[in-house]
Amino acid sequence: MERAFWVRSAGHGEVEPVHVHQHAPGEVLVRTLFSGVSRGTETLVFRGEVPRSQWEAMRAPFQEGDFPAPVKYGYLNVGVVEDGPAHLTGKTVFCLYPHQTRYVVPATAVTVVPDTVPAGRAILAGTVETAVNAVWDAAPMAGDRIAVIGAGMVGASVAKVLAGFPAVRVQLVDSDPAKAGIAAALGVEFATPGQARDGCDLVVHASATEAGLVRALELLAEDGEVIEMSWYGDRRVSLPLGEWFHSRRLTIRASQVGAVAKARRGSRGYADRLAVALDLLADPGFDALITGESPFDELPRVMSSLANGELPGLCHRIRYDG
Repeated sequence: MERAFWVRSAGHGEVEPVHVHQHAPGEVLVRTLFSGVSRGTETLVFRGEVPRSQWEAMRAPFQEGDFPAPVKYGYLNVGVVEDGPAHLTGKTVFCLYPHQTRYVVPATAVTVVPDTVPAGRAILAGTVETAVNAVWDAAPMAGDRIAVIGAGMVGASVAKVLAGFPAVRVQLVDSDPAKAGIAAALGVEFATPGQARDGCDLVVHASATEAGLVRALELLAEDGEVIEMSWYGDRRVSLPLGEWFHSRRLTIRASQVGAVAKARRGSRGYADRLAVALDLLADPGFDALITGESPFDELPRVMSSLANGELPGLCHRIRYDG
């Protein structure tokens, strides 16, 4: 018997025994080393706030149970293959699996973590993959003036990736001045919404707030574009489309990780996109996104503290000792 974290009811989670079936040919047995709590999505699930209309769309690849609860949910897992095909046995792998000590999945569901990426950092692969998809959607050019609004896990990852483009000006914008330290660690400029520089060719919006999206439009230069990464659930958003939107010929375009960006869909698949994300994670600057760590047995308390705002930060890493 192994152990897994389940959301039993809104605001209440437990670590419970779980049976792991004997793996078959073509499957791998993975022992988890670390998992990551995707703060925005997982706290929404923990609080039981996934809208009924999104229950199917929000399912994780290896989720068990159904929304709102009981449900076993999560998708940032790094472990070592203990048994399976010879080319994977002993390898450190990333998998879109919930918080569980050991698990069996098809061998095709795991991606080998490069030797250049520590296992504890590799939990960010799913988030950085989302950032890669957004950058593919955005298609920045050398010398672009760019703002990223929302310094959460996703926004900060996007800013870090964009900062690698030649001669670009990247500002990470957030209403919390404390996020300036994270921006500095990522090597990008920080600004509050009121301080942000306008005249942007491109704005990536990831704050999931109406005010953030309005500010994104205000910062654009003529013919500029907003790449909208936020998920609003069933909330409605009001925008001032009668002001600068038409006269500046502005564009708002969605980016969502569920499909490979249109610009690369003909030549790249999901595995290619994840491989790019893992290659990027060789950069130790991404460690700034991991702002806390706890042992697996404390996950129920950690999730409660994250959900009610007592525990601040971005990605919280869960450690599986032994």
